[in-house]
Amino acid sequence: MFDPDCRECSRLSEFLDQVKSDNPDYFARPVPPFGDLKARLLVVGLAPGMHGANATGRPFTGDYAGILLYETLYKYGFSSKPESLSADDGLKLTDCRITNAVKCLPPQNKPLGVEINTCNQFLTEELTTLPEGGVIVALGLVAHNAVLKAFGVKLSAFKFGHNAHHAMPNGIQLIDSYHCSRYNTQTRRLTPDMFHAVFDHARRLLKAL
Repeated sequence: MFDPDCRECSRLSEFLDQVKSDNPDYFARPVPPFGDLKARLLVVGLAPGMHGANATGRPFTGDYAGILLYETLYKYGFSSKPESLSADDGLKLTDCRITNAVKCLPPQNKPLGVEINTCNQFLTEELTTLPEGGVIVALGLVAHNAVLKAFGVKLSAFKFGHNAHHAMPNGIQLIDSYHCSRYNTQTRRLTPDMFHAVFDHARRLLKAL
């Protein structure tokens, strides 16, 4: 499972050491998954953001990308609050857990393929906690591909597409979404309604269990 002291990727470890030196109050370590350990919904992002999860120690907390995500989780009953401000703000997730394909902050928010593959061992173990009929929401192509690799299925057999639905092994359902990044939301590639549709889809699948 998740290793808070992992240093398997030398480029990422050295970068985090420098970030911690420059920002002593930042978390600047591998960011752990957050939420309900028995969750039926797993949200998979790309990697911690420099001034978001890398600073706070909680996925999608403290930066722009988390605004729409937590508002949406609250709207669909997965979060106790619509805004995630810090790791100690009392927010709780219900039947939901959030993780990232890469647990460490990558330079320029761009992990290398070898780093994604190395970190995939942790995602693979996280997927085993999902019950039959559980749902994964993959935020972006990197997360989508990381989930497919973790399941050991062919990437070419499951094409990424916003709100696309894929049947995974063990009765798990995968739903894709464009990432809720500042770029995607400000360019309107991803609108709140589009994002809500993904989680409405997920909620309906879970209610059908």
